Amino acid sequence: MAQDKLAEALQKHFGFSTFKGNQREIIENVLAGRDTFVLMPTGGGKSLCYQLPSLMMEGTAIVISPLIALMKNQVDAMRNYSEEDGIAHFLNSSLNKAAIEQVREDLLNGRTKLLYVAPESLTKEENVEFLRKIPISFYAVDEAHCISEWGHDFRPEYRRIRPIINEIGKRPLIALTATATPKVQHDIQKNLGMNEAAVFKSSFNRPNLYYEIRPKGPDVDKEIIKYIKTNEGKAGIVYCLSRKKVEEFADILKANGIKALPYHAGMESQVRTANQDAFLMEQADVIVATIAFGMGIDKPDVRYVIHYDMPKSLEGYYQETGRAGRDGGEGNCIAFYTYKDLQKLEKFMQGKPVAEQEIGKQLLQETAAYAETAMCRRKVLLHYFGEEYTEDNCGNCDNCLNPKKRVEAKELLSTVLEVVGALKEKFKTEYIVNLLIGNETAEIQSYKHNESEYFGSGQDEDEKTWNAVIRQALIAGYLVKDIENYGLLKITPKGHAFMDKPESFKIVEDNEFDEDEEDVPVRGGASCAVDPTLYAMMKDLRKKLSKRLSVPPFVIFQDPSLEAMATTYPITLEELQNIPGVGAGKAKRYGKEFIDLIRKHVEENEIERPEDLRVRTVANKSKLKVWIVQSIDRKIALDDIATTKGMEFSELLTEVESIVYSGTRINIDYFLNDVVDEDHISDIYDYFKTAETDNLEQAIEELGSDYTEDEIRLVRIKFLSEMGN
Repeated sequence: MAQDKLAEALQKHFGFSTFKGNQREIIENVLAGRDTFVLMPTGGGKSLCYQLPSLMMEGTAIVISPLIALMKNQVDAMRNYSEEDGIAHFLNSSLNKAAIEQVREDLLNGRTKLLYVAPESLTKEENVEFLRKIPISFYAVDEAHCISEWGHDFRPEYRRIRPIINEIGKRPLIALTATATPKVQHDIQKNLGMNEAAVFKSSFNRPNLYYEIRPKGPDVDKEIIKYIKTNEGKAGIVYCLSRKKVEEFADILKANGIKALPYHAGMESQVRTANQDAFLMEQADVIVATIAFGMGIDKPDVRYVIHYDMPKSLEGYYQETGRAGRDGGEGNCIAFYTYKDLQKLEKFMQGKPVAEQEIGKQLLQETAAYAETAMCRRKVLLHYFGEEYTEDNCGNCDNCLNPKKRVEAKELLSTVLEVVGALKEKFKTEYIVNLLIGNETAEIQSYKHNESEYFGSGQDEDEKTWNAVIRQALIAGYLVKDIENYGLLKITPKGHAFMDKPESFKIVEDNEFDEDEEDVPVRGGASCAVDPTLYAMMKDLRKKLSKRLSVPPFVIFQDPSLEAMATTYPITLEELQNIPGVGAGKAKRYGKEFIDLIRKHVEENEIERPEDLRVRTVANKSKLKVWIVQSIDRKIALDDIATTKGMEFSELLTEVESIVYSGTRINIDYFLNDVVDEDHISDIYDYFKTAETDNLEQAIEELGSDYTEDEIRLVRIKFLSEMGN
């Protein structure tokens, strides 16, 4: 009967006909007034585990939650399920006095079944006093991993939850998290004083998610833009580690015609909320965010999650990738990895307490191990969360779809186990590997292990191979990491059995992530990738136009502009304006024939255009250019313009030249006639009329020493502006 009652309540309040996974057992445990610990991956339906019992029990349930955005989201959702707005409220720093009064009134009148509070608000004296006056059904601690320093989002104020609850009044407790290693789980239970709680753990396997790691090279922006464009119209999230990167990359995506918005904790809260809502309402396809985004964001149809930077821990990675494919449909998780990023993160930890640095370092090492492994990614992830995945090939990660050959490593494993045993199980992976390859670190010297028989005994293999042996021995259960003690390696009973009687142990070697990628020259200029056929055709076209319009060819477009066109194949006037040296004026005046030629060439040769070309954002430079043009219109002397902007005169001329080359017409006669002799002006002007090129050195040589460089440049500006623009 109780079961039917529960199903009826589910149907009545939420419109669902069946429970998901172990929701029913969890809810029954809460209704029975027992402490409950819930470990359920993102998308498994955690919120319902406290929402439904709160509606069925006497009193108000207090939900402690870390993020204001999350609370708003959940409260809105609850109000949608009920006719009564007062059914759910939140209490946090974003509310004004009147709003707080309304919340209190609804609570005292018994209208409110669910009250969301931030841990900071819970500790305020006046709130503690007030909450003692109302009947409480139970407490729920959401995102409970925030309690643990080993969790990926540690918040010190979460450590104070238990004492505050004792002060307000003891009631049953439900703690929920979407990611927790065994260590974090133990930490949460100990801190909340719920060691006797019933633990409900769902499988962390999300079979519909595809995991892939790509090397992060200099073209990472291009790769991501290309990926997003081939998945046009689908919702996606791009995670970056820094707020600055979020802003920059969102701008780059916008400049490339992608509907993207930024989201991070440093933005004004109205803007942040508006961006989040735009994403939920499908007005934007992509959110570029720091990890602040997504806790509790219930968007079921996110089709891809891209990590621009690897997160600081595997828990963070699991939680963030978990926002993809919540509806069971397609969910692609692609991360760009270079070890340099993790080294940078390690540097940021300097100055923190030693224990915190040790924890952070270990979490980073786990991330590196996951990224570099050639094993099934699912297997590695689930092992990290204390779950065994027995399939050999999951068929939905890059490593399983392109499996590497397995090699016999029986002897290598025997060596590792022997060394771990001989060193009394007191050292970490890094130490064991350094000892084997004979790397004389300060730590090895301090223990005098550089004099031991094991030092350098594994020199025949490289560091990568030894790391792979140890990682895969951990997953196979021959070794275990003692997390309480900074990840020291210990031999398991299975490992001891292997030492007595070794058996076949096959490993896959780690993936290659080339660390010298920064030394690869980034394509400078466009010349490296120029399409020679198109370039020649455009030079011909330029010659024809130059004859027809009686202007020298360089007045139409300079060589670097043609090179850029022959690299990126612009086929609209708008795209043409992204070419260096081509402004709106030039594009309008000369562009049509060039883009027609390019379009035809692209179609005939079936060329795939790099339309995901990174657009340079030049906001500040263009501000300066606009200011220079306005100053010239007001006939301010050029040397005065340079002084005002703190520029050398030659620097200013370079700016003016680029203004003219990109097609803007300006008139500097007022200045030129003042500072250059009339005869000189006409001599230089005539020279450029017949010249093959606008090259400055050549002009200086031809015209001779009577003419200064500045004079030639000034007249060249006048010539280009009058003839070309």
